[in-house]
Amino acid sequence: MIKIGQASDIHKLVEGRKLILGTVEIPFEKGLLGHSDGDCLTHAIVNSIIGALGLGDIGKFYPDTDNKYKDIDSSYFLVDIKNVLKSNGFRIVNIDSCVLLEKPILKDYIPIMRESISKYLDIDKSLINIKATRGESLGFIGEGKGIKAEAVCLIEKL
Repeated sequence: MIKIGQASDIHKLVEGRKLILGTVEIPFEKGLLGHSDGDCLTHAIVNSIIGALGLGDIGKFYPDTDNKYKDIDSSYFLVDIKNVLKSNGFRIVNIDSCVLLEKPILKDYIPIMRESISKYLDIDKSLINIKATRGESLGFIGEGKGIKAEAVCLIEKL
């Protein structure tokens, strides 16, 4: 049995926060506003896994009303959802994702993000694809006001 899940996540860029994407800190003058570390790429990936399992969404598992998750490193969500995935008898076949942002340019950080995410999910990095695209000065992404991430995850029964 194979199942697929897709998800997206959006966070506003603000001053005074670190920019964390795919569990990696990226040098930039702004960071993502969020209850946790605001890592929209990791949130989209986690949410796509939850969706593939048919278990609701990230807010059900890690509500932003729970102070336990206040400013938490989103790698926690990856490790936790990996355990949920395994306890339900599934494994990840592959993950495809895309980050939509005007700046910064991510090409040098994508290999580091893939390596980091693969470590937390305990899968080979070849199973994770990360793309990035610009907003071409259109909308909140193109104006540099926020970042959006999208992810699709294919899982199969063990």
